[in-house]
Order: sequence, then structure tokens, then C-alpha cells
Amino acid sequence: MTQPAVSLLSSQSYDRVQLQAQLETLLEPLGGIAAFVKPGDRVLLKPNLLTGARPGKECVTRPEIVYCVAQLVRQAGGIPFMGDSPAFGSALGVAKANGYLPLIEELKLPLVEFHGDRYETVSHEFNHLRLSKEAMEADVVINLPKVKSHVQLTLTLGVKNLFGCVPGKMKAWWHMEAGKDRDRFGAMLVETARAIDPNLTIVDGIVGHEGNGPSGGEPRRLNVLGASANVFALDRALVAILQADPAQVPTVAASQRLGLCPELDEISFPHLRPQDLQIADWQLPEKLVPIDFAIPRVIKSTFKHLYIRFIKEPMQAYAER
Repeated sequence: MTQPAVSLLSSQSYDRVQLQAQLETLLEPLGGIAAFVKPGDRVLLKPNLLTGARPGKECVTRPEIVYCVAQLVRQAGGIPFMGDSPAFGSALGVAKANGYLPLIEELKLPLVEFHGDRYETVSHEFNHLRLSKEAMEADVVINLPKVKSHVQLTLTLGVKNLFGCVPGKMKAWWHMEAGKDRDRFGAMLVETARAIDPNLTIVDGIVGHEGNGPSGGEPRRLNVLGASANVFALDRALVAILQADPAQVPTVAASQRLGLCPELDEISFPHLRPQDLQIADWQLPEKLVPIDFAIPRVIKSTFKHLYIRFIKEPMQAYAER
């Protein structure tokens, strides 16, 4: 197996000129953007567009990151578009609240909402996992997560960001279906990431979000940019930077159990190593809360209906063919 490479840099600014130069330096040992994007490729940029409720609190990927990556994609001849299915509100609404609109308009960058009426069912252990067709049909997927603490999953990094490719209400269904078991939920997130198989992940860790994230904490400067073609290796490096226990991060623990996550000594670091960027006192959540939300009966009834309509009945029909 080829040794995965994780490129890490210290970066202090979202100034677009400086950021563009730093991203080029970050990607250079990975072969540059041309190693991932060919002329004519339709390239999905998948930021973390969690919520518009706390603008300025660093709950979402900064628009400057998306802007600069979109510019790099176009320089390589690719056709970028942005897409997400936010936990709260629409992708457009969250983007507007977090200052994306001027950059989207300047670049004429299409923004796609991942709706539940356009999905592709992926077959594996979680054989009714439905993922956005826009994500699955893109020629290239560039994953653009934000470094954040998370009250349900300890940390949300590259793997968790790809859960945004599960459209609409299906995310809530998975919180119910797998949320009573943190290990199973972590495995589902890992399988989602493996199915989407992002070509490149670039993490926004210049300013992260610590404490009771993914939205209830506070901004924290990390001065980190990271990139890798291997999302599991990048997440492992970020956990080391934050000095968190990998066993306490369900996505990392699951990727290790499944043999997808290399150990640190199995990763090549062409620029800085995790110990060069370590944060001594990153704040994890004060207390973890249940993943399944303890959803009230009426809401459970709604999702039971969705399950029957979109999962059980189609599977029965397929079995009877």
C-alpha cells in the first residue's frame, strides 16, 4: 500500500492573496491541483455549511477557502460548483448568513441544494444509505471541512463533513437508526466517506471552533491548513494536533477498526508534522450528548413513515423481482 501523504502548514490569514499562495504551497507535494482536477471535470466543493444562526463564530468553512479552491480548480480547467445539505436551513440561506454571497456572485459559482428527491442508494453493510446524486455524479469531490469540537462525536473533521452529502431528512433518520450506538454511528459516517471517496480534502483550521460545537462553542485560532487525498489520514493527523484521544472520536475509531486509518508513523508529512502544530489546551465538549436526540414520538412517527416509503417498500419490491 502506498504511504498516504498529509500536507500541513502554519497559516495565519484568510486574506485571499496570501491564502491562494499558501494553498498552492500546501498542495505542491501532493502534485498540485492538477493531480486531482483535469480539464472539463465537474468539481464539487463540499464545505461545512452547518448553520446561519451564529455568523462570525466560525461554525462553517470560511468562504475565502472555497473562493481560493474554486480559483485553483478553474486554473486547472475544472468546472467548480458548491453543494451541501445543512443541518439547519438551506445551503443558500446558510451561505448568505455567513458572507458567501459576494464571493459566489463574483465567481458565478453554482450552489446546489442536496435534496432528498435526487439520491443514489449505496450497497454495503448500511445497504440503505442514500447519498446525494450531485455528490456521487461529480467527476471530482473536494471536501472542505472545518476543525470543530462536537458535543455528540467529540470532533468533527473531514469524515464527518461528508455526512452533508446525505440529503435532507435522511440525516435525522440516521441519528435515530444508528445513534444509540456511537460505534455504529461512527462506522456509518466512515462508510459514507468511503462511498463518496473524496479525491481531495482541504481542512480549514486557521480558526476553529472549540468547546460545545459544532455550533455552541467559541472560535479558537489554530493557524493550521491541511490537505490529503486520504481523508482518514488527514483526520488522524488533526486529532494528534489537537491532542485528543483517537478512541474518543467515533469516526477515527471506526476508521481504525475497519483498517482505513493509518497510524501516524505510516503517514508521510512533506511539510510540517503534527507535533509542530500541536495545541496544548484545545477545549473538547464539556459533556457528550446522545446522538439520537431522544426524538419525540410524533417526530419518530414521521421518520417511520419516511422509512416505509423510501427504504422498506423499495427493498421489498426489489426482493420480489
